[in-house]
Amino acid sequence: MRGVMATVGLALLGTAAAQGGCGGEAGSPSWVKPGVFRGTLGGQAVVLELGLRDDGEAARYFYERFGVNIRLKPGRVGTALVLREEVWTLAGIKVTGCLRLERAGASLRGSWSSPDGRTTLPVSLAPLDVTRLPLNLPDSPGLRRLRDAAPLTFLKLNRAWAQEAGGARVREPLSGVRYPRVPGGSAALNAALQDRQLEHAANALDCRAGLEGAGEDAYQVEAQVTLLRSRLVSLFEQAGYFCGGAHPDHFDVGLILDRATGRPVPLTAIWPGLTPARLAALYLARSGADAECREGLTGSPWGLTAHLTPQGLALTPTGLPHVASACAKTVTLPFAPLRAQADPRGLYFRDLYPR
Repeated sequence: MRGVMATVGLALLGTAAAQGGCGGEAGSPSWVKPGVFRGTLGGQAVVLELGLRDDGEAARYFYERFGVNIRLKPGRVGTALVLREEVWTLAGIKVTGCLRLERAGASLRGSWSSPDGRTTLPVSLAPLDVTRLPLNLPDSPGLRRLRDAAPLTFLKLNRAWAQEAGGARVREPLSGVRYPRVPGGSAALNAALQDRQLEHAANALDCRAGLEGAGEDAYQVEAQVTLLRSRLVSLFEQAGYFCGGAHPDHFDVGLILDRATGRPVPLTAIWPGLTPARLAALYLARSGADAECREGLTGSPWGLTAHLTPQGLALTPTGLPHVASACAKTVTLPFAPLRAQADPRGLYFRDLYPR
């Protein structure tokens, strides 16, 4: 989700406004370099990251028991790095603490204090090379990408997850996100399902970081296996979230995967003639949309996400503006009328047309 830190990142963002409530002036001490540090704040385990990220944040940290990022704005007092701790609220940004750190060899030492200065806690942090840490989950491409490119997210999610429903579902503990597995399925398939769950779990924790007091209900996803055949598996995801802003939002995602490899299967691998334009026409013809929805669907850019069910090919509009979200009804096209457009020599033909 995020790119590799730039060496100049913290220095650039250090030109932000003065610390306001934490003292100090804009800019960072010359010794500051990007990196990840792990240690304790007042006896609680924390992880701190310094350096400009793709989302523009200069620094952040989280308590390991919660896994929710806290934004930090950098400044300096002499040779000390001062980091103003901020959280978003519905009323705006609130300063919740001040970190003051000095270099101690390769480590960092200092203190955290409350905005009113009445509470002060010791901070001790050591550098951490996240790329050298072992994988505590089944190996998957997404997990390795997180370790290389999003170290804080990797540290939060690279821990034991809980199996539920006899292994047919797995729960990620920090975010609470649940996602299906296929018991007895290939390692590659379940790795692909794990990577989908990693993405949703990261989104859920980021959502909580975006708004003070946000809990597990701030980002919720329901995912289910909708078709399981010898060569194909399909799923449908429905996610809803409110991370601040004018209103809650949601999105739907359909997945069609190769059961052996876990790789996405494009619709054209099953039905070569189902171009996006043809799918849109078939959807509108079967949708039964009223005049207002039909006008919205034909008058704005939108797409379709697809998944398979025993009844047929299910299509759901995506990318509609919020005011038109009620028009995003799922329409199912029965397999039989689509048979003429299927490739009888294709790898997946017999999964849907056994006779």
